[in-house]
Amino acid sequence: MAHQIEQTAYVGDTPWHGLGHQLPPHQPLDVWRQQAGMDWHIEASPVRFIADSASHLGSIHSFPEQKVLYRSDTQAPLSVVSQRYKVVQPEEVLAFYRDLTEYAGYELETAGMLKGGRKFWALARSGLGGALKGQDQINDYLLLATSCDGSLATVATPTSVRVVCHNTLSIAVAGMSQGVKVPHSTEFRPQLVKQQLGLSVSQWDDFMVRMKTLADRKVSQAEAQTYFQSVICNTDGPLDDPSRLPNVRALNRVQKLYQGEGRGSQLCTAQGTAWGLLNAVTEYVDHEKRARSNDYRMDSAWFGQGATLKDKALESALALVA
Repeated sequence: MAHQIEQTAYVGDTPWHGLGHQLPPHQPLDVWRQQAGMDWHIEASPVRFIADSASHLGSIHSFPEQKVLYRSDTQAPLSVVSQRYKVVQPEEVLAFYRDLTEYAGYELETAGMLKGGRKFWALARSGLGGALKGQDQINDYLLLATSCDGSLATVATPTSVRVVCHNTLSIAVAGMSQGVKVPHSTEFRPQLVKQQLGLSVSQWDDFMVRMKTLADRKVSQAEAQTYFQSVICNTDGPLDDPSRLPNVRALNRVQKLYQGEGRGSQLCTAQGTAWGLLNAVTEYVDHEKRARSNDYRMDSAWFGQGATLKDKALESALALVA
């Protein structure tokens, strides 16, 4: 498979992965389903297997504790899961946004699949946004993603996007992520998830105040070095030979992004500030971290090791202004 992202749809500018069908704004969800490749259902079948037998055909047995999930359109298998596994359908991910787009000012911007339909997501802009020092625009989004192979719970995560570089960052308020996770052992209830998210203007305002504080916090060269060594290399304090640090290649690249090579790194909001430190890490994770492809990098940046690294970068940056 050439791409993990088998099919996507988007509005506005071409996504950074360069794939997908461009749609006019404000399309109905049925159009999104078709163009994002999400117009199929997850079906289930009992697990059966063939045991060795004197007969060349063997004998067929069942394994009732497990079930096979497969695509309704191609019959391609997706996973083997327990009978307790609660499936979230592709159409449910898009339907989650129905009332948000119709009544709350949200607009879907991209949706798609990974790994042959084993993972799928949608991302919508809330309409909220703000500019640090009048020039560094950040917009508010809501990401909903799930899987049907146990690799990801159903997660709803408020996410910020820095416009100048398209860096993404999960929104945290009071040091805690605002995301909601629903394990596949539990039924996915969209309205309950929205209540738990507590989607509100005040949360966004609180987040922006924190980001403004980072943009106002000047950092010394020594503080920057300590920050990057801690975040990237899990090492604190000065070292006699920095070249022997773990992840030294990533460390050197992140430092260069911070020192002027990163998109938006020369804005007054980022140059020599804690906000610049944070964005050097988020740009590296979103756009440059080594991966088999851009598709794998996106999967990591939103759901995997990259997302964990960005969370650590945010926590460490906020510690500088505590």
